[in-house]
Amino acid sequence: MKEIDYSAVPSPSYVVDERLLVKNLELLNSVQERTGAHILLAQKGFSMHALYPLVGKYLKGVTSSSLFEARLGYEKMGKEVHAYAPAYVDSEFDELMKYSDHLVFNSFDQWRRYKDKVQSAPKHISCGIRVNPEYSEIEIPLYDPCYNNSRLGVTLDNFRADGLDGIEGLHFHTMCEQNSDTLERTIKVVDEKFGPYLKNMKWLNFGGGHHITRPDYDVEMLIRCILYMKDKYNVQIYLEPGEAIALNTGYLVATVLDVVKNGMEIAILDTSAECHMPDVLAMPYRPNIIGAAQPNEYEHTYRLGGLTCLAGDIIGDYSFKQPLKAGDRLVFLDMAHYTMVKNHMFNGVNLPSIVSYNEEEGIKVIRTFGYEDYSGRLS
Repeated sequence: MKEIDYSAVPSPSYVVDERLLVKNLELLNSVQERTGAHILLAQKGFSMHALYPLVGKYLKGVTSSSLFEARLGYEKMGKEVHAYAPAYVDSEFDELMKYSDHLVFNSFDQWRRYKDKVQSAPKHISCGIRVNPEYSEIEIPLYDPCYNNSRLGVTLDNFRADGLDGIEGLHFHTMCEQNSDTLERTIKVVDEKFGPYLKNMKWLNFGGGHHITRPDYDVEMLIRCILYMKDKYNVQIYLEPGEAIALNTGYLVATVLDVVKNGMEIAILDTSAECHMPDVLAMPYRPNIIGAAQPNEYEHTYRLGGLTCLAGDIIGDYSFKQPLKAGDRLVFLDMAHYTMVKNHMFNGVNLPSIVSYNEEEGIKVIRTFGYEDYSGRLS
């Protein structure tokens, strides 16, 4: 596989390698072909819509968490559009119905409020209820939909069997970056708690958090989980991975601006953890860099800091074989998902350019940003 010339892209920039994206999509499509499940792109994780035509060649559509995501999927991919939100906004709901094929409601009160509108819509919209099985193996509360007193989904104690008229499916989402053994344990709980209601449903949505394209992911176990629930209840199965679509397909290319000393050497970059890779601070985690290692593993160790005035805008500590100097390029790995969709312009720091790469076209700069993008959202 031909290497990308990272010196030829703008800095900073997100670079998505379409060859790696296709590799992920082919794996996901193989799961669809073997099980009949429909896999949807969760746009909250990856919304680089310039690549939606490519994604749409393999996946069945998109899932959305807002009106804008639903519209984006409808306009840019043109396949199935599913939507879920903790609560729908009255002033947006009519437009949301125009784009949506499935609507999942977070409560029976929400379903009751919008039921007549949905059922009188000019097209059929399949509706479901999100359930909370009160079982999760996620260790970080920020990402745990089943954490104590969660607002997400209906627990069994609050489930209303007498409110299911017009409901065609159930949805659960309990996972985050996990393997299929977690799913196997989860569906046992879902089956035990909500199985009696699935007998009258048309579909079951397994939600997201399935790390299907990770090298150690057990695809065969996923296949068994899908077929077990599909065959037992005669339902269509949906999955909504976001990260798995773009996992290990993208990079963030940055440049060293300066190196300062304060107890250790600190390299200041033209990127930012706070602005351009916020999960580095939220989780937190330390992204890998091509050619770098753990602190003190190589001869030269640096703390990498961002461009904002936030004291904690620190990406992490790394070691390099050669000393860093102003102008050096650094390439952060696995930066396609939950970056572009979450970045912002705190301090007026500009956003990274968006770039794609394929063998036919080479490097393609899809979007650059400027002052108007910053000022236009503030007044």
